[in-house]
Parts: sequence; C-alpha cells; structure tokens
Amino acid sequence: MTAKISLIIPVYNSAKTIEKCLASIFAQTFGDFEVIAVNDGSSDESADILSRWQDKIKIFSQVNNGAPSARNFGFKKSQGDYVIFCDSDVVMRPDMLQKMYEALAKNPEAAYAYSSFRFGWKKFKSLPYNLSKLQEMPYIHTTSLLRRKFFPGFDESLKRFQDWDLWLTIGEKGGQGVWLNEVLFYAKSGGTMSHWLPKLLYRLSWLKFVKSYNEAKEIIKKKHNL
Repeated sequence: MTAKISLIIPVYNSAKTIEKCLASIFAQTFGDFEVIAVNDGSSDESADILSRWQDKIKIFSQVNNGAPSARNFGFKKSQGDYVIFCDSDVVMRPDMLQKMYEALAKNPEAAYAYSSFRFGWKKFKSLPYNLSKLQEMPYIHTTSLLRRKFFPGFDESLKRFQDWDLWLTIGEKGGQGVWLNEVLFYAKSGGTMSHWLPKLLYRLSWLKFVKSYNEAKEIIKKKHNL
C-alpha cells in the first residue's frame, strides 16, 4: 500500500546531522510514511551512516548536482500523496508530521502546511500565508508538507532561494499554504538556513556574501516579475 507521506532527504556531506534527522523521523507519532534519502555525491561518511538505516529507508545516489536536483530525483522515486522535502540537518518534534497532516485535512483547499522553527538559538516564527508578503520576502522553510499534485519541481538552475522560488511558483498557480504557529522542528547546521546572519549585517552591501545574497534575490525577483 502506498504511504501517505513521502519524506525526501537530500544528503550532501551530512555525517554530523543525518543520524539525528532520521531518528527524529522514526520517532514520529504519524506512522504512514516512506523515507527516501538521495546521497548527492557526499565525500564524508554520509553513505556509511545511511547504510545503517537501509532496512527502514530507500537510499539512492547520484553525482553531486545540488540539493534541488537531489530533491527532484527523490520525488520521482516517491509514491506518497503528500511529500515533505526534509533537510538533512532538521530534527523534528515527534508530532510534526501529525500536526501538518491534520492541518491539511482541515484545510482541503490548501496546497501545503508549514510551521515556525528554530535554527540554533534563533526562533523563526514565520507568518500567516499571504502571497503579497511572500513576494516581498522568503519566510517559508523548505521542510513543509506539500500535496503531491501541487509540486512543480525545483528549479535546478538556482543556486539560492530555491525554496522561495518553489512557494512563489505554487502561489502564482493558486496554491496557498496554511501556517501552524508552533515550532515543530529545528535545524542544527547546514541546510537552507545554514548561512543565516542578523539583519544588521545585510545592510553592509559591500560585503561579499551580502552582494551574493542580493544578486540571488534579484534573480528570483526577475523570474517572478516582482
């Protein structure tokens, strides 16, 4: 029987985080799921760690081609009516999948459910879904529960803001999100939030990483005519 939820994990040099990520998945109160891990050309011990879980998860490998490619590959191998692209540094609260699944059950018109989260000591509260606000700034994490039929695929040409691009694309096609005002997971290191820094530093436009950030943001704005 097809699992209700497919969890797709892109894994790249994630030896320090993937074990806790997987442990948190298998501690979920919601049990009807499959886990697909895509090893994106890791050069550390990630493959060895994944092999310890081979009786519980489906493992695939590809040459290093980036997280968007690994996620798209994993999606093609998945079967769930719902998918969640779980970053390898994410540690889920035990009731995370249950909460997100119930939120979509109560909101049948919604395309996906997302929550607040923590990155280290920093809490990202997120915001209620609003397409106009989303067009101004990214505030929805990649690790959100999505109805399969709404997934358009990740843009593999993008180096940053692939998650922002995903939610904008879905929103432009009429798909909306439903927000759970709870911290349902935290990210340890790496992943989409790995380079978070205080807003104050982003005012220093001459810094190399700030220039890179702004250039990536302009690519998204141009693509979506913002």
